[in-house]
Amino acid sequence: MNLRERKKLATWRAIRTAALQLFEEQGYETTTVEQIVAAANVSRATFFNYFAGKEAVVFDQDSEERGAWQTLMDDRPADEPLWESLTAILTGFLESLRDRMPLQRRLKAQSPALAQSGQNFGEAFFTELRKWVASRATPGDELTATLQVNLALAAAITAYDTWPDDEPFDGFMQRLEQCLREGRPVVATG
Repeated sequence: MNLRERKKLATWRAIRTAALQLFEEQGYETTTVEQIVAAANVSRATFFNYFAGKEAVVFDQDSEERGAWQTLMDDRPADEPLWESLTAILTGFLESLRDRMPLQRRLKAQSPALAQSGQNFGEAFFTELRKWVASRATPGDELTATLQVNLALAAAITAYDTWPDDEPFDGFMQRLEQCLREGRPVVATG
């Protein structure tokens, strides 16, 4: 990453950090873009160069996070069974959200605007994961590969949907592991 890219990422992160702190302190609905730009020490134009709006601050992920997703996928051995790869990738991705996911969840619970949002912190990742699975599927096995990725994503969504508000993030990860174990496809033997 060159100097210009590092500066852009630092600005992006400064805006996100300031915004998330304000959202935590005073709530999503009452926090204004003007307050965010003042806390981040940037102009309003700079804010909108990096984010489409307040909602994007909650959901968008930076370029290094996207690079980490790719690394999670690239690091899986080509001969590893798909379900084991999916389990490792999903667990690694969701673990990387340990610091942000509980806050994002609280904000969605507190804010009607965010609760109505169709955007999700994992939306872009899920798209990339589906592409990765498609690239790994052998000809004639696309149906099974697609089914497995959908089962794995359903396991992650189920863990999230059943995660009690008063349970720490480690409880969510335990639910995820349980859902992935229970959703594991049974391989028929000939």
